[in-house]
Amino acid sequence: MPIFASAGGSSSSRCARCRPRRWFSGRSSRCRSRIEEEHQMPKTEEKYIVALDIGTSKVCVLVGEITERNQLEIIGKGTAPMKGTRRGNIINLDQAIDAVKKAVDEAEVMAGLQIESVYVGVAGDHIRSVNSRGVVSVGGKHKEISREDIDRVIEASKSINIPAELELLHVIPREFIVDGQDGIHDPLGMTAARLEANVHIVTGARTHNQNVLTAVNKSGIAVQELVLEQLAAAEAVLTQDEREMGVLLMDLGAGTTDYAVFLEGNVIHTNVLPVGAGHFTSDISVVLRTPMEDAERIKKRYGCALASLVTNDDPIEVPTVGGRAPKILSKHELTNILEPRAAEIAKLVYHDLEKVGLEKEIRSGVVLVGGGAEMDGMVEMVEQVFDQQARKGVPRGLAGLADTVNGPEWAAATGLLLWGFRDRARIRRRPRRGLAKVAESLKAWFAAN
Repeated sequence: MPIFASAGGSSSSRCARCRPRRWFSGRSSRCRSRIEEEHQMPKTEEKYIVALDIGTSKVCVLVGEITERNQLEIIGKGTAPMKGTRRGNIINLDQAIDAVKKAVDEAEVMAGLQIESVYVGVAGDHIRSVNSRGVVSVGGKHKEISREDIDRVIEASKSINIPAELELLHVIPREFIVDGQDGIHDPLGMTAARLEANVHIVTGARTHNQNVLTAVNKSGIAVQELVLEQLAAAEAVLTQDEREMGVLLMDLGAGTTDYAVFLEGNVIHTNVLPVGAGHFTSDISVVLRTPMEDAERIKKRYGCALASLVTNDDPIEVPTVGGRAPKILSKHELTNILEPRAAEIAKLVYHDLEKVGLEKEIRSGVVLVGGGAEMDGMVEMVEQVFDQQARKGVPRGLAGLADTVNGPEWAAATGLLLWGFRDRARIRRRPRRGLAKVAESLKAWFAAN
């Protein structure tokens, strides 16, 4: 099973969480044409980070710039409709490539630079996760836990049977246990004979990941890292207090509902349901016998997930097929179509948490992101099912064009930017620690001689 090397070839402390790799599969004709125009459009450099979110209904690209004040500022964005995926899986590679190209081109024009590499979100019903534990003896003369010991225990935690069709995406430490003492987040430098690690392992289908890489590479772009979308969205919308107390993040995408539970600061459970906000549209289309495009419009304009919240019962005109006269529908009747599906999604997630004994651990409630979170009544439906407070997740921690991407549907894309931003900060910090340690050693040597 491949272990991902660090982004850009540098080592970083992320090795315990995820080992990213940069993929190159040649350069497309589109890329060659851009190379000929390099004097007009600069390439992305170290101070730029690019996020690519390939969803079931659309592709989103965001370009962030690291300012002199070490803040992340959004300077470009691009979107394109996606018709080449289903439930998060690519089913038409050409359509996926075309959508990625269009979104990238739009973002490049707005940002005024050439995109070279991206952080890509991964989602879909192919995602599998499991908790695991690793144990090692601490080496060294003084039994002081080193970075190598931490790497070894993380490596030991990967010793589980993973089906051949899956590959590793993330290995995320939940806690370290030092000589029986649990709840330790960073054991570096502690004295011990035995070191254990409880980790959360996320895998994805090899074929899906390869299709994503191919779609991006054939658009002339390299993949900096594949990131699970629940983890990315969490970077943008969750507070540290929520992560510590226990929180459920629900991403209501068009094709799937992806979710993750955080407790004591770390992710402890992730899962995917093969049902999402697109099913609301399908339900409207089937019941009212109206085209999908009209069903989507009606859902966004009039949709409500909870009948008790409907106060305005103005008539809704519903187009039909075959040249027939449009139907007239009340908002209550529309809500009667949508409410069962909303309840189903919320209950499926709740029952999954019950199975793993986590339904009582989300003490700070539920945070909803994704396009489905925008529907009126969805937050209230989740509160009703979970008997917990819930809220929409709004991206934070960004400047520039942040006000144009401040809705729940942008959580994954903005989170990918923040993931990349913090990833680079970790890479920059590691060498400084190493140099500081060398300097201290030299200082001690000169003092002794």
